[in-house]
Amino acid sequence: MKLVIGGAFQGKYQYARKTFGIQEGWIDGDTCSWNEIFECRGILHFHDYVQRRLRAGKSVDGLAEELLEKNPDICVVTNELGYGVVPADAFDRKYREATGRICEKLAAGSDEVHRVICGIGTVIKRA
Repeated sequence: MKLVIGGAFQGKYQYARKTFGIQEGWIDGDTCSWNEIFECRGILHFHDYVQRRLRAGKSVDGLAEELLEKNPDICVVTNELGYGVVPADAFDRKYREATGRICEKLAAGSDEVHRVICGIGTVIKRA
């Protein structure tokens, strides 16, 4: 697994496509289905996928482990949500924490983790 993190609008998707040579097979976390995440080559906006599941009242427990097991070659691109002011809204706090915990597990199981700022990637982990 490859995990690419960074702030919004920092060029993560283009960086991931170029760095890992994945031009086809991407899905968008804002619109994809549960089954698609286990079959795609890459997922963009993974944080939106987590948010959609939580808003629908569905559990995200075990999501990281299942993704690592069923699609170990996937490239996950997600926004970092843990910086800045803690949201006043209870759902937003739950979503932010859930996404952070999932990404922590994904990072632990990933071969590579990259952080992208202004289109420039820094390797955080390389197994």
